[in-house]
Amino acid sequence: MNWLQAINWIGVLKCFVVGGIICIIGQILIDKTKLTSARILVIFVTVGAILGGIGIYQYIVDFAGAGATVPLTGFGYNLAKGAIEGVKEYGLIGAFTGGVKNAAGGIAAAIFFGYIASLISKPKMKKQ
Repeated sequence: MNWLQAINWIGVLKCFVVGGIICIIGQILIDKTKLTSARILVIFVTVGAILGGIGIYQYIVDFAGAGATVPLTGFGYNLAKGAIEGVKEYGLIGAFTGGVKNAAGGIAAAIFFGYIASLISKPKMKKQ
């Protein structure tokens, strides 16, 4: 069997559709509101953390895989999941350390690529 036959095309489609819907929501917020990109980022991470904390986002992850875990909402979900696991393992202190431990790779990547982007771009303020 070659690699093309081994791909789960339905899974790829689910991933693409769910990730695309999340991106469409972000683009609508950028185009139709006066929200800055930073505020939209915070909204997405917060929504992901809330949905992850109450257990709803897990169903989206089970359905779409990387289509749900790669966007910003997935980062919030990952933080919430880590905090919940941390509380189960270490008690109250785990609520603070679990999320950071769970999302350390994403945090490191965000810092690294954010720094690279700051070196090669000229940020502009959004027109009010």
